[in-house]
Amino acid sequence: MYPREIVEPMKEELTDNGFQELLNSTEVDSQLQKAGTTLVMVNSVCGCSAGSARPGVLMAVANSPKKPDFLTTSFAGFDLDAVNKIREHLLPYPPSSPAIALFKDGKLVHMIERHQIEGRPAQLIAHNLIAAFEEYCGK
Repeated sequence: MYPREIVEPMKEELTDNGFQELLNSTEVDSQLQKAGTTLVMVNSVCGCSAGSARPGVLMAVANSPKKPDFLTTSFAGFDLDAVNKIREHLLPYPPSSPAIALFKDGKLVHMIERHQIEGRPAQLIAHNLIAAFEEYCGK
């Protein structure tokens, strides 16, 4: 498990911008049972999370006319119970961190895995997400 002092600033990059933390399996299941769209960002300490995933997610949310109903995040290697539960909901995709998933009415409808994040600019991640928001989000 990563030390809190390393993880907190990376968590705050999302929580300071409206993302709700999912800290345990009960919170994950409860959130994903809600009607509407839920964006789940599996955050990570890796460079691709800092350079592409987090900035891309934030760009997408800030610049899309349609947005998910709920913005959520859990941190791989830190929020262990929650991330394990999220990964159950992401099957058949293998464990990946960072990862970005969009659920609609509890069903996974869009997934961006680490191999689709690594080495790609944040703008590309944002464009990918904005297209998914356009397709699946009502507001």
